[in-house]
Amino acid sequence: MSIQQTLERVLQQVRAGIHPSDLADLVDELSDQQKQELFLLLSDAEAAAIIEEMEGFDQAAVLRLLTRHRASAILKEMAADDAADLVGELPPDEAKELLNLIEEDEAQDIKELLRYPEDTAGGLMTTDFVALPEDLTIRQAFDQLRRLAPSPEVAYYIYVVDESGRLTGVLSLRDLIATGDDVRLAEVMRRSPMTISVEMNQEEVARLVSRYDLLALPVVEADGRLLGVVTVDDILDVMVEEATEDILHLGRAGSVELTNILSMPFTALVRRRLPWLLISVVGGTLSGGVITAYESVLQSVITLAVFIPVIMDMGGAVGTQSSTIVVRALSTGHLALRDLGRYLLHELKVGSTLGLSAGLLAGLVAALWKGESELGLVVGLSAFCALTVAAIVGAIVPFVWRLMRVDPAVAASPFVTAIKDITGLLIYFSFASLLLDHI
Repeated sequence: MSIQQTLERVLQQVRAGIHPSDLADLVDELSDQQKQELFLLLSDAEAAAIIEEMEGFDQAAVLRLLTRHRASAILKEMAADDAADLVGELPPDEAKELLNLIEEDEAQDIKELLRYPEDTAGGLMTTDFVALPEDLTIRQAFDQLRRLAPSPEVAYYIYVVDESGRLTGVLSLRDLIATGDDVRLAEVMRRSPMTISVEMNQEEVARLVSRYDLLALPVVEADGRLLGVVTVDDILDVMVEEATEDILHLGRAGSVELTNILSMPFTALVRRRLPWLLISVVGGTLSGGVITAYESVLQSVITLAVFIPVIMDMGGAVGTQSSTIVVRALSTGHLALRDLGRYLLHELKVGSTLGLSAGLLAGLVAALWKGESELGLVVGLSAFCALTVAAIVGAIVPFVWRLMRVDPAVAASPFVTAIKDITGLLIYFSFASLLLDHI
């Protein structure tokens, strides 16, 4: 298919009203030359709608293909929060040049949003919201709404402010429709609405939106002045981002950006994954030291070596299960530091039950396989104790890291693995030493 035919196909999709997210996927398949020609044919609004659906890395790449004036025109059509995210992906010189081409008030909104860290409420919020004085009537409020013609993402709620811009209440569109024309907003608004500060972490914001089934959350300063609104579409992106981050950390893959993974230098990937491997090396070395310390026991009863992987693998499975559950529960707010004591007791019961079941099975297998009941006793008791300890370790380590204000998803997994390996071997060889005379 020729370049012209490809462009015509994409343009037909645009004119047919295909969702911008699907159009963004089509654009992603084009070459740089095709992208450049396509965006010259699109209107500013069409181009902005497509770019808003792209990942930040791809957005910046497309913008670099266009002239500065064209890029700034597209930027003006974008929501302020999306435009700020895009500008944040650019080098400072390019960002400054683009902002200089935009009208001062629009550029100021973007600059204000860029002041806040991207993982906070301030970095997530949009300044495109509807705020009306509390002395307006419902009829006047509708007139204002028609005049402002807000974008769909910010029309979930109508925010009511006093003369100083402080948030005093909130109404939904349903409240407006169901109320008489001459009633003042102050009479029907819901007072003391839930608000968040600009410094609140995005994970906590997502938790609030999820818990209270909100479509948007107002962001206020310390004095109550309304600064912006965090909307549910941004929260969904945060949830995906946080879940992905936790999964990567639990897998000891480090902080890898999946959106531009194909273009990341391999050295960056190695650098982000190597530290967790080094922790495993240290843990493995210490485990080797335990085996060396009990070398005489192994030499006396070489059969003991056969069941080392059994004990370590079972302990690893239980420890990983336990830590994964706790990390996710802490992340979603279903567990807090105050729950440590109760949860450890709960995990002790679960771990000991799993240990008893696995210990009986492993001990029976060892006794029947090698024909030595004493060996079965060593393996069974070791499995019971090792799995119980692994469950406790897997549960407590994430709590410890959270107490130290470190993300448990980052640090829990390698430390749980190292600790359960060492304790599992110590338990196994200790029982073997105690019962050696009977084997």
